[in-house]
Amino acid sequence: MRTMKRVLLAAIVTLMVPAAGIAQRISLDAEKELAARAVRTVEVTLDGPLLRLAARFLGSQDADSVKVANLVRRLEGIYVRSYEFDGDGQYDRAAVSRFRSSIGTGWQKIVNVSSIDEENVEVYTQVKGDMITGLVLIAAEPRELTFVNIVGPIDLEELASLEGQFGIPRIVTQSGANR
Repeated sequence: MRTMKRVLLAAIVTLMVPAAGIAQRISLDAEKELAARAVRTVEVTLDGPLLRLAARFLGSQDADSVKVANLVRRLEGIYVRSYEFDGDGQYDRAAVSRFRSSIGTGWQKIVNVSSIDEENVEVYTQVKGDMITGLVLIAAEPRELTFVNIVGPIDLEELASLEGQFGIPRIVTQSGANR
């Protein structure tokens, strides 16, 4: 579970990047059903003015905070739904399949982590030209289920400038050297 939480945290930090509104928010049709069965529910809906407000608080400290604030300021939306259950298998796995199928065409799975103990992570991106225009993360564990949807184009050059900071890993080139 710790590994899942680290992957999720790194993904959320990685997702806080610029947006101009090309991708769409992907809806989770089973939100009420999952929330009714969960012992703990986390819902984060940050879009429009709320993101701009968050950017103000982020950008008031040091140069790195200013960079993150600038990235957040241009986002169109961050949507997180996380459900924790008091026993294994207490959520309908079909909800995950329905969410995955709602992602639709134009999205590419770039990360797939699965394990024997049923801790699974999937990351999807939507790409137009050289720009990632949206990102979706699904993290499913026996007692926890999390969906993250980031709406908007992601400038890879700006993302690269944050390598090695805020939990964002350094990108290793084909030659094996760090950039």
